[in-house]
Amino acid sequence: MDTMKSTSDSMNEAQSLLVIKEMIEVSRKKLKRDGILFIVWGWALFFVSLSGYIGRSFVLTFTLENILKIFEIVPPLLAVTFTIYYIIKQRKKVQTYIGNSLRYVWISLFASMVLVNLIQFNVLKSINFELQHPIIMVLMAFAVTVTGGILRYRLIIIGGVVFGLLALIASHLKIQDQLLIESAAWIIAFIIPGHILYANREKR
Repeated sequence: MDTMKSTSDSMNEAQSLLVIKEMIEVSRKKLKRDGILFIVWGWALFFVSLSGYIGRSFVLTFTLENILKIFEIVPPLLAVTFTIYYIIKQRKKVQTYIGNSLRYVWISLFASMVLVNLIQFNVLKSINFELQHPIIMVLMAFAVTVTGGILRYRLIIIGGVVFGLLALIASHLKIQDQLLIESAAWIIAFIIPGHILYANREKR
């Protein structure tokens, strides 16, 4: 009797591991399609950071300043619009427990960003941007690393770790140099992995 129970437990455990493995595989395939979101947000926030660096580091004409303002506003708006469209389009496709869990990771990230600014303002009575940027980068690094860890994607894990290390480096710099470091972080953690994932979306 004990032997039969032990065998049954082993089978249940093996079946559970198989289900988890299949869920991860489905989520990884979905992530490859979702690589387009890494690309869109990576480029959008890259332009925002780089524009902020240029605007603070160089003396520009009125026309160039207006162009930079466009790059700071329009790309994020386009990214938000595309994300909403993409989510609506993907709603009827396969949903997984892991995929839904990751959604909460990213929702929590954005909520945490808002809370960081509120707490900082409550304590300092102002927003210290030289403090804000490294903290936001750390939160982003956490979300990226958790995403890569859950899906067992080494490329994304590495991107998250590098993002965190760049946040530490940025904390020693002035705001304009922080923005330059942040620009590099978007390339390493979002743009490069996003393009690789999306290019391999049809591969098994």
